[in-house]
Amino acid sequence: MTIPELIGAGLVLTGIPFFLTGTIGILRLPDIYTRLHALTKADNVGLGFIILGLAVQAASWLEVVKLFLIWFLVLMASATACHLVANAALDKNIEPWTRKK
Repeated sequence: MTIPELIGAGLVLTGIPFFLTGTIGILRLPDIYTRLHALTKADNVGLGFIILGLAVQAASWLEVVKLFLIWFLVLMASATACHLVANAALDKNIEPWTRKK
């Protein structure tokens, strides 16, 4: 394996735990707002590492530009979807979770 392949594989493998953490957050966190936070943060960082890993291994600059464009579009779509879901939850008067003492 070459150095770019090793670096790329390392970055891709670094992204996988972030996706796993986001999935666990969806299953374990108490309300929709904290679940949205876990999902959007973890998945966006995980995708960032995977895109970086693929960009290191890309054959041309055009592929790198396409990868970063995909990442940017996913970031925008994720933020927009999160905002819309949170607003819908607020419209339905779903209260945020608070720790009971």
